[in-house]
Amino acid sequence: MSEPRLVLRQLSLSGFKTIRRLDGLDLGAMNVLIGPNGAGKSNLLSFFRLLNRMVNSLGEMQLHVAKSGGANSLLYGGAAVTPEIKTRLVFGEDSGEYQFRLSHAAPDTFVFAEEGLRRDKGASFDFGAGHRETNMLWWAEGGTPESAPRRVWDFLQDCVVHQFHNTSETARIRQRWSVADNRWLKEDGANLAPLLLRIRDQHPAHYQRITGTLRQIAPFFADFVLEPEGDSILLRWRELGNDMVLGPHQASDGMLRAMALVTLLLQPRDEFPAVIILDEPELGLHPRAISILAGLLLGASTDSQVIVATQSPVLLDHFEPEQVIVAERDGAESVFRRLDRERLDAWLEEYTLSELWDKNVLGGRPG
Repeated sequence: MSEPRLVLRQLSLSGFKTIRRLDGLDLGAMNVLIGPNGAGKSNLLSFFRLLNRMVNSLGEMQLHVAKSGGANSLLYGGAAVTPEIKTRLVFGEDSGEYQFRLSHAAPDTFVFAEEGLRRDKGASFDFGAGHRETNMLWWAEGGTPESAPRRVWDFLQDCVVHQFHNTSETARIRQRWSVADNRWLKEDGANLAPLLLRIRDQHPAHYQRITGTLRQIAPFFADFVLEPEGDSILLRWRELGNDMVLGPHQASDGMLRAMALVTLLLQPRDEFPAVIILDEPELGLHPRAISILAGLLLGASTDSQVIVATQSPVLLDHFEPEQVIVAERDGAESVFRRLDRERLDAWLEEYTLSELWDKNVLGGRPG
């Protein structure tokens, strides 16, 4: 019998972008980040992107650092102020705590000053120091699927930050894509058509749920037209009452985003990643579609841990106070705190969460 998926119970992080010091942020099944622009929501999510790049493939972390502007740009106040990034990820059960320190090094890059997996019970692992890419791979590949390093490795591979904002004419979601690249939805939805084709052929009930939900969002939608041409496929569909086949360049930005979101959140449950991370998924969606999105997120949180950053009052109103984390700026520093239901009980008798957010009772407002 396989081990249950890991759950990230607590995150500590210091020295990363605007996050000078974050001590023991508790995380649950559903985590909703709110706050004004520049408060640090996206910075926190981008740390998960760094974690994913660390285990994506050899050399990927250093490439990601370079594309991000170099190590200096990722350190709080720059390397002169903060010479290292330090983190501790505490997982449930006895899967332990994954810790590392990334120190600034020439030429404007990082080296691991420390990396290891600590456990109260069972074996702990010291992955050494001085390396430029994670050393966890050796233990992960050498161990069984149930081993602690392998399970942490798999969790970090699932830390894909999905953001479907780029729907421009050159966006990858509007282009042809390899039929074979159909296992996991990419962070920008580029392989949406191959994934839908696989779900249609292998999981028809889930495919029907996807198309049925899209018709709730866009009543004119009939079905996808998923026909490979050689080794590639283009995202196409039909509208009700019309036999014309439409292509991705005829879709609105909101429709493309809805297609990607619904597919991500209604894929077969046994194929869900351990964690689903979304950055402002409400962008371009009608309020009715945002309400449907909220239901999908809550449904997904019963099988995967969900972390979502939002600016939407409509989306916020579908969650409980204890599921909400407020991001704010204290000078140059980002601070994060989870809402306290008891403190808000009297307010919630008369107001919704979004109204309290607007009144600045929750915090997380500009100014």
